[in-house]
Amino acid sequence: MSLPISELCHHFDAGRCRSCRWLARPYAEQLADKQRQVAELVDVAWEPPVPSAQLGFRNKAKMVVTGSVSEPTLGILDPAGGGVDLRDCPLHTPGIRAALPVLADFVRTAALTPYDVPGRRGELKHLLVTESPDGGLMVRFVLRSQEPLARIRKHLPALQAALPGLVVASVNLQPEHKAVLEGEREIVLTEQETLLMRVAGLDLHLRPQSFFQTNTAMASELYSRARAWTADLAPTSMWDLYCGVGGFALSLARPGLAVTGIEVSREAVASAALTAAEAGLGDVRFEAGDATAYAIASASPPDLVVVNPPRRGIGAELSGWLQSSGVEHVLYSSCNATTLAADLTAMPSLRPVRGQLLDMFPNTGHYEVLTLLGRR
Repeated sequence: MSLPISELCHHFDAGRCRSCRWLARPYAEQLADKQRQVAELVDVAWEPPVPSAQLGFRNKAKMVVTGSVSEPTLGILDPAGGGVDLRDCPLHTPGIRAALPVLADFVRTAALTPYDVPGRRGELKHLLVTESPDGGLMVRFVLRSQEPLARIRKHLPALQAALPGLVVASVNLQPEHKAVLEGEREIVLTEQETLLMRVAGLDLHLRPQSFFQTNTAMASELYSRARAWTADLAPTSMWDLYCGVGGFALSLARPGLAVTGIEVSREAVASAALTAAEAGLGDVRFEAGDATAYAIASASPPDLVVVNPPRRGIGAELSGWLQSSGVEHVLYSSCNATTLAADLTAMPSLRPVRGQLLDMFPNTGHYEVLTLLGRR
């Protein structure tokens, strides 16, 4: 039975934050509605959806910093550009909720002037905090310039003492005045450069600019199902396209299987390669590049292709290549069943044989679906 809204989130109850648009709906109803949506779009015998904890699941906080040095707010912007403080947001893991007040104190100690969006002045734009399953923390300060960098370095030892779980700290430079979360340049301030994410039997390294699923429990379920669903296929070669930090590639790796992961982010590729090297997986390699370009330029297709694209899907070009390639199986992980359905239409020779929804984003209309395709 779902809890009353006032017990789930007082910010939602008061109308300060409506990011969780479905929070007022009973959780069982949320799941049923998502299942119905994907079933209408993709014709497959859908397995029962995998539920998530409704609160405390989010392993990453993306906090807009506003207010003043003496009274910073960490949260979101209201319609007028002012700050709404959400440092106690119940979606975040307990470790993140405990860390955010400490980081607010650090803003004061290091005199980090919050960025004033309407006035286009100030330095600290965002605080990005990630917690690993072991309680390790990665903290990233998104700044307009390097002006506060010396102060952050000076006071960092005190922050590490206040946050014993702090493993990685960095500064990201985003000088432009536009709605972009982070910039291209990252300055790592700690000796350790990666956060270890222990998920589904894997020790995945996460660098500051690497993508990782925001719901650790659902990521574990996703990789475990990928492993189980492909266990009987016996491929000898596999591609993981849009591989990120290598979750699917490393989950499916085994002796006798040549695995190649392709990802446009060099930071993510570096993370994945480090994990593979530490695990002694000599048959697994990762390469930075465009997934579609890599497939089209390849001399021969593998037995199995895994795709985990962004919301826009894999698109007509890669779908067309898969259709004509002769690849026997495709494992498609999608966060948007509408684009998944469009991609499936473009490769009719690959028929969905298994599908399951994982509730990666409770209290919203978003989700992740895993679909196994087999050639007719």
